[in-house]
Amino acid sequence: FKLLGFLDVKSVPCARESVLYGSLGSFVVGLGHFLATSRVRRSCDFAVGGFICTMLGYWFYCRYNLAQQRIRQRMLKEGMRNKILFEGSSFDPEKKQTGNESSNS
Repeated sequence: FKLLGFLDVKSVPCARESVLYGSLGSFVVGLGHFLATSRVRRSCDFAVGGFICTMLGYWFYCRYNLAQQRIRQRMLKEGMRNKILFEGSSFDPEKKQTGNESSNS
């Protein structure tokens, strides 16, 4: 579905989870404030603030983890490519290590 008519929640990474956690945070903060003070209008204000804070907090947390995961995947992909490329050649780091170990023994 589209949020506010322009943000396609399915295609944007972390958007769906951020909206869901934001709505849960909104409910918890608003209900908690209402139970503590019994002021409806002020509780709604707190609920909106809770939504924004929770949504943005989880958005940044999720995007940070996604960026870290992409970096690890890129490093792994490059390492696998180098392993295939250099395996058995004179540039193979494993071959150099085993060659040094055999000469030391």
